[in-house]
Amino acid sequence: MTLPAVLASKAAGLASRRLGRGGGTALPGLVAERLAPDIVARLARTLGGGAVIVTGTNGKTTTARMLTDILRAGGTPVIHNRSGSNLMRGLAATVTAAAALNGRIPNAERTAAVLEVDEATIPAAVTAVRPQSIIFTNLFRDQLDRYGEVDSITALWRRAVAVLPPSATVILNADDPSVAALRHETRARVLTFGVDDVGAAAGEEEHPADARWCARCGAEFEYSARFFWHVGHWRCRGCGDQRPQPDVAATGIEAWADGQRVHVATPAGALRVRLPLAGLYNAYNALAAVAAAGVLDATPEQTERALRGFTAAFGRQETLRVRGRDVRILLCKNPAGVNQVLRTLAAGESGRPVHLLMILNDGIADGRDVSWIWDVDYEVLHGRTALVVASGTRAADMALRLKYAGLSERLMVEDGIQAAAGRALSQTPAGGRLYVLPTYTAMLAVRDHLAALAGRRRFWEQ
Repeated sequence: MTLPAVLASKAAGLASRRLGRGGGTALPGLVAERLAPDIVARLARTLGGGAVIVTGTNGKTTTARMLTDILRAGGTPVIHNRSGSNLMRGLAATVTAAAALNGRIPNAERTAAVLEVDEATIPAAVTAVRPQSIIFTNLFRDQLDRYGEVDSITALWRRAVAVLPPSATVILNADDPSVAALRHETRARVLTFGVDDVGAAAGEEEHPADARWCARCGAEFEYSARFFWHVGHWRCRGCGDQRPQPDVAATGIEAWADGQRVHVATPAGALRVRLPLAGLYNAYNALAAVAAAGVLDATPEQTERALRGFTAAFGRQETLRVRGRDVRILLCKNPAGVNQVLRTLAAGESGRPVHLLMILNDGIADGRDVSWIWDVDYEVLHGRTALVVASGTRAADMALRLKYAGLSERLMVEDGIQAAAGRALSQTPAGGRLYVLPTYTAMLAVRDHLAALAGRRRFWEQ
């Protein structure tokens, strides 16, 4: 049933785009799976270039995109779910879109796959794809009404890595104790990445953490350096388990407003990665991509070249020119991620007042429970805002949280996203910069609207 599934999937995707119902990033996969439930396995396992799965709470899209660019810089054909559709239906849509009308993927023997996968979908994806490598970026509290506590995701990940063969490689964030603990659960080769530059650590220890106690003995972790949330140089006070020395390590990070230079030590030698993205979290994304690229035999030269020319994924530090203003969109979907965005934003503007559009939705893909905004340190923006517009289906909740953060003096509330974008743009001086901080469904809506104003393509057309 492979050929009928491929043809039906392509037809569904074409119809979806022609009718303006979306980019065909999920529906084609649903159609294909209805005709051939094992379509992902049938096509993904034909790829001779290997398959890499990228998962984690934050950084999946950016890391997968980085790795894809690195491989393509070396001439490797790559299948990649660039739209970020990362459930099984999205993987099915990706592989069927890559197939030709004969039901086969052209040049399959040379082609690789880089597949971003939802955290809870990992067991099913591993079974279907049989990846050569899996990258685990981090694990934070996210969408509690959908995922449950982080322990629920940890259990799924343990189950997935336990069935990997010794020939596979798991690539783990050494600085996240929840992720690093997976090295004890697998027969696969383990490769770790992390930040050795303690100068990048937070000036003061942050109080929140999603991994306070060791899963092996229950004792509390202690830190000699803490970068953000529970990510840092950790050690268990009970059993003595500790952060493994990373195989791929950032030995130095030089940051500026819109980018950074990361000095990276790898088994193949040192790299100097000039990255056109700000924020320590993007340094981690780059380290993960560098580690995976090494497994796939990418040269240091092609890695450096690809990352130097890297462009942000839609909604992840993407910049649009709209009505004479620079509009920067930064996806904000959980406390740990938003705190990093806020700190990066505050540091990058060097004390200058910022113009903000904050959009809080409570769709299924955002999480119905928005109480997480009370764990975000919006207080770091106190005294640093020239304008704040709160919008989205939960605009009032957002405005209330900002009021308690001391940001009410220049605060406006506008429920409709397009109206809010217009209001924020009009209140931002010509030549200035507007930061848009949306949750996931809000990001898709506001990005589509702003892209139309800027004369840019929709995200699935890129």
